[in-house]
Amino acid sequence: MKEAEITEEKNSLLVKLTCEIDHHTAKRIREEVDRRFDLMKPSELILDFSGVGFMDSSGIGLIIGRAGRAEQSGAVVTVSGLSPALRKLVRMSGVEKLECIKVKGDLK
Repeated sequence: MKEAEITEEKNSLLVKLTCEIDHHTAKRIREEVDRRFDLMKPSELILDFSGVGFMDSSGIGLIIGRAGRAEQSGAVVTVSGLSPALRKLVRMSGVEKLECIKVKGDLK
């Protein structure tokens, strides 16, 4: 998948995002991540945004949707690698206030 590199590490599913995230790319990423998550059933889903230069609200939806899935199975979602612009978008959305989401890095 060219939009993301997905690897399994111990009991974590690591998703290194490598594209701009809009409605079209978010859908493809969501489908593949959900498929892999359902097969592996990890205790942690790590979404690494270090390769993302731009995302719209679809990226926030991607995070929140995966968090809902993770919460149902007792897993947590870790969001990392946010640029200052993405950090601002995540902070404004309130994503970091969801109990099953950990955001690495300062959101201030």
